Amino acid sequence: MRLLLLEDDQLLGQGLVTALGREGYAVDWYQRVQEARQAMAVSQPDIAVLDWQLPDGSGVDLLKAWRKEGIALPMLVLTARDAIDDRIQGLDSGADDYLIKPFESRELLARLRALSRRPVGQVEPVLKNGQISLDPASHQVTLADSPVTLSRREFTLLHELMRQPDRVLTREQLIERLYSWGEELESNALEVHVHHLRKKLGSEVIKTLRGVGYVMPKLP
Repeated sequence: MRLLLLEDDQLLGQGLVTALGREGYAVDWYQRVQEARQAMAVSQPDIAVLDWQLPDGSGVDLLKAWRKEGIALPMLVLTARDAIDDRIQGLDSGADDYLIKPFESRELLARLRALSRRPVGQVEPVLKNGQISLDPASHQVTLADSPVTLSRREFTLLHELMRQPDRVLTREQLIERLYSWGEELESNALEVHVHHLRKKLGSEVIKTLRGVGYVMPKLP
C-alpha cells in the first residue's frame, strides 16, 4: 500500500518512514506542502498522513483543497494542537482521523489499518479467500489454518491482491504499492515475489495475464 507522508520534522519523519516501511507501506515522504501537492497531481497514493503546520503552509488547507478536487482517499492529520476546536476543524475539513503528537507509532499503524479498510468496504480485519487467511493487524497468514511465513514484500503483495479479488492489477500498480519512489529494485523483483507466493500458497493462487498484470481469483 502506497502512503503519502507530509511531515517537516526530520526525526519524526524518518522514524515514521522506518516504522511504516516495516509494516509494508511504500512511503513517499515530503516536507513541504508544495512537494506533496505536486506528487498528488502525478499519482494518487492509497492513503495520506498530513502534519498540520508546515514551513510553507497548512496540511489542513491542503487537505481541504484536495477534497474540493474530489480526491477521496483516506487522510489522517497529525498535530500538536489538542484543543477540541482544533480537532473539530481538522475533521470538518475532510480528515478521516486525527492524531495528537506525541503518539505511539503502534497507534498510528492501527488507525491506518482501520482507514485502509474503508475504501474497499472491508469491515472485518481478516481477509479470507479460499483456505487462505490474512490478518493485517498481526501480519499473519495461514493456509488451511497452518501458518505461512512471508517476507515483508510478499505479505504486502498478497495483501494487495486479496483486497481486490478477481481484479487485474498491472505490474506498475503493484510496484507502486510495494516500493517507494526512488527505491532501487531489480527488474524482475515483482516476478520473484509472485514466484515465492505460489510456492508457499499454491500455483493457482495468483494468475498471470501476460502483458497485463496479475490477479488473485476467488478461490473455492
